[in-house]
Amino acid sequence: MNYQSTRGGAERVSAAQAIKQGLASDGGLFLPEELPHFAEGELEKIGKMDYPHRAAHILAKFLTDYTEAELLADCTQAYGESRFPGGAAPIADYSDSVKILELWHGPTCAFKDMALQIMPRLLSRALTKTGERRTALILVATSGDTGKAALEGYRDIPGVKIQVFYPVDGVSKIQKRQMATQEGANVQVCAIRGNFDHAQNGVKRLFADRELADELNGDKVFLSSANSINWGRLAPQIVYYVSAYCDMVSQGTLAMGEALTVCVPTGNFGNIFAAFLAKQMGLPIGRLICASNQNNVLTDFLKTGVYDRNREFYTTISPSMDILISSNLERLLYLLGGAEQTAGYMAALTEQGKYEISAHLKARIAEHFVGGFSTEEQTRATIHEAFGNGYLCDTHTAVALHCALNDQKENPGEKILVVSTASPYKFAASVLSSISDKIPADEFDAIDALERTSNTKAPAPLAALWNKTVRFDGVIDAHEMRDAVLDFARS
Repeated sequence: MNYQSTRGGAERVSAAQAIKQGLASDGGLFLPEELPHFAEGELEKIGKMDYPHRAAHILAKFLTDYTEAELLADCTQAYGESRFPGGAAPIADYSDSVKILELWHGPTCAFKDMALQIMPRLLSRALTKTGERRTALILVATSGDTGKAALEGYRDIPGVKIQVFYPVDGVSKIQKRQMATQEGANVQVCAIRGNFDHAQNGVKRLFADRELADELNGDKVFLSSANSINWGRLAPQIVYYVSAYCDMVSQGTLAMGEALTVCVPTGNFGNIFAAFLAKQMGLPIGRLICASNQNNVLTDFLKTGVYDRNREFYTTISPSMDILISSNLERLLYLLGGAEQTAGYMAALTEQGKYEISAHLKARIAEHFVGGFSTEEQTRATIHEAFGNGYLCDTHTAVALHCALNDQKENPGEKILVVSTASPYKFAASVLSSISDKIPADEFDAIDALERTSNTKAPAPLAALWNKTVRFDGVIDAHEMRDAVLDFARS
């Protein structure tokens, strides 16, 4: 299976090359030339497998230049008990018809672990398969969770360095502490003055900088990505939707073939796009609810067909969704509208900050997606309501749960899977203030207070954070990112 650009370039590359390269040469995103489909009875067979075998089986459909033995070895290491105690993607009950897919039981307590525990292994093999002798420098822009998950996944991986940029005031204190205390000889973290889009646009400019690429090549270094623009990050996310469906069938929540509505808290559009790909492969997913916070650019897009990032940016209690440029939307536009239209839309976004899709494409998207959003007050109210119903959720899961419960009022017979993307303890102060009147001044004190108030235990990786040494505390402007990359590459 070969991969091609969403913007129509003639480039065709293997899976290993796509994972190593990250972005296509024309600036587009890689997608397979055709999507595989599940055979009759295949989902029943997958349902009898454990998670590592499910992951290896599904990834083998896309990564055809990797052997099944290689994929199974990597998936067994990535999703084993030592990294995901109790299981990689468990399903929690909220009600008879609403279930919650908890994707945050990994080492950094966020859903990004589901891809970023396996992705470094896929990249390491890709370097060998493509005969690469240079060092791969992974550049990451993060709104909070991707940065720590990528740092942890790539820590001390041979032949790789990783540099993470995050908005200095756009992540929680716990997220910042996670990154600032990251261990590993091959890691670097830089805070950026501005918001996530400043960091993300800065990274995109670095990838498009041919002079920088030449300079790095002279130092025997090349750039790659761990954000969801990289296919090696996106493909593993398909797995947990298939796994969840099979588990819901095994648990008796669904009959095989019954349509499932999926509601995803959405920022960069990668997570919900993975669910769309699973649907295109034949997984019986009905509607996909794209749940946004106050930065509801996607909700407006799905309603109007106009994507407009020229709007006020809000810093919210769900910071991983504080995004106005959703990179993976480009992949959806390509699959449903074609490369020529997609290239035009992306050019308009770069030049004018907005674009409007055709009526035909808008209708095609509406066949699969519906948008919803939650205000700050509604997010807090949902956390409070869920806690009263016996479920403690974080600020991002609450956005999705709010949208799902609203949707169910209009569609009372549907079965909904709500995707939970982070431990409530990653945003302990915001969660605590939503369920209690006692608000500690310090976010780390809030972890202890949330334990006492909720009668639950904080995940061990978060509970130990305040005892770790801060290694990275620098803050730079976005225009200084290029120099920071060169300095780190040569260190």
